[in-house]
Amino acid sequence: MMHEKKIPLKFWAEAVNTAVYLQNRSPTSALDNRTPFEKFNGRKPGVKHLRIFGSLCYIHIPSQKRHKLEETGMKGVFLGYGICEKVYRNLSEVYAQCKLSIIEPESYNEAAKDEAWNKAMTEAISMIEKNSTWELVDRPGSKPIVGVKWIYKTKLNLDGSIQKHKARLVAKGYTQKPGIDFNETFAPVARLDTIRTLIALAAQKGWKLWQLDVKSAFLNGVLEEEVYVDQLEGFVIKGAEDKVYRLRKALYGLKQAPRAWYSEIDTYLYQCGFHRSPSEATLYVRTKEGVGTLIVSIYVHDIVYTGSSDEMVKEFKAEMMCKYEMSDLGLLHHFLGMGVTQTEGSIFVHQKKYALTLLDKFGLKDCKSVCTTLVATDKLQREDGSEAADESLYKKIVGSLLYLTATRPNIMFSASLLARFMYTPSKMHYGAAKRVLRYIQGTIDYGIEYVTGKSALLVGYCDSDWSGSEEDMKSTSGYAFSFGSGAFSWSSVKQHSVALSTAEAEYVSAAEATSQAIWLRFVLEDFGEEQTAATTVVL
Repeated sequence: MMHEKKIPLKFWAEAVNTAVYLQNRSPTSALDNRTPFEKFNGRKPGVKHLRIFGSLCYIHIPSQKRHKLEETGMKGVFLGYGICEKVYRNLSEVYAQCKLSIIEPESYNEAAKDEAWNKAMTEAISMIEKNSTWELVDRPGSKPIVGVKWIYKTKLNLDGSIQKHKARLVAKGYTQKPGIDFNETFAPVARLDTIRTLIALAAQKGWKLWQLDVKSAFLNGVLEEEVYVDQLEGFVIKGAEDKVYRLRKALYGLKQAPRAWYSEIDTYLYQCGFHRSPSEATLYVRTKEGVGTLIVSIYVHDIVYTGSSDEMVKEFKAEMMCKYEMSDLGLLHHFLGMGVTQTEGSIFVHQKKYALTLLDKFGLKDCKSVCTTLVATDKLQREDGSEAADESLYKKIVGSLLYLTATRPNIMFSASLLARFMYTPSKMHYGAAKRVLRYIQGTIDYGIEYVTGKSALLVGYCDSDWSGSEEDMKSTSGYAFSFGSGAFSWSSVKQHSVALSTAEAEYVSAAEATSQAIWLRFVLEDFGEEQTAATTVVL
């Protein structure tokens, strides 16, 4: 193999790996003309991804590592196969090793040829029928039929071996028509302010936070509209080929699926004696006289709960796992990209893993850090005389920074300022965005710690600049609130009107902080932590 393609001898290991890989996928008389792969995995191997050893291949260069006019790929030589991920490695300028990902079916006809995928589809259909998701009916004359399709995904073990083949049935929601097969689609999700308030309260009280994950959550939502789908290719019932399924419950992909699931879980929690917060639609509280309080927050299929009574916590988990198919994730460790570390005396929230991913994604993994997010003397404006930057890359950076503010109030002002220049950003804007990433490099371990035993007093701080925006002379307001210890609610936004004095700018900022303080008081009251004293807002 190596001599034919004139491959340098130092790549002998890649050649041996390729030879073994191909032998394991070749029939042998020792196994009755079956392949070793089939004997070990119980299914025939795919061959669509096989390539000629030593052939020419092209390595894609990510957009953040090249100019828009530069080539999008570089030439290489194909040197072998991996098992779980797609990776290209430079080898003396022109050689590359290409680890191909596991090939997943793109159509039913392709999946039907594999026994493992057939089993996965059968399991998915069984789950749907067990859940009473649909009923077979005559085809309606006037109602449209929503198409369905299979989505195939391979779940891997940490060592790269196949753990499970998973097939999910998804409705083609883009074919639905408003007023005919769907009406309302909005479903509320928990605000990050609410999640952080819950974490701060749990830390202050010394409670533990727990997490449940609802399996196939949307399949539990009961539909109010009439929705029909065709029978599935390969699973058509004999003698009833002309009939269709009428959905009792939602499928993934339907426009109303999130709302149907929210209505289902909301109804069930109400039946279990929970009281829904009038200020936060995804917050539920159950109180038992002489026993304690249980608080539940819902974010689609993720459920975070805590309480003063271990008995109520265990009872709630048992109720939910009896009603729905759920995964008990135990203590809350990771939620919406946030890491949560719970100890006896505190709860620490951070986004270290996400921050490291950003630095690697934008090519600043080993960059030199800076001590401030922005240069104090620089005033960003739309027309600054510098060249235009890559708009797509700039938007990705700023969008990522905005999500990082979930646990990093120290970059809130910088991220919101950069977000004002999403359209036609300049090199100066791009440089400012990269500087924020360099600041993150030096503060990668930063987060917020909420300590047990501090006073449960809501305190706010607000401030503003005057005419900070060079474009329209509008001011910027900012506020932050703490409860016990650690900030849990913050914001930095440009004011809607031009302030004629510093006093007016401060009044506008104080009004916005006061509005937030009133909402937080309502939420804390629902938690059972009513603020009897007036809330102090420091200007």
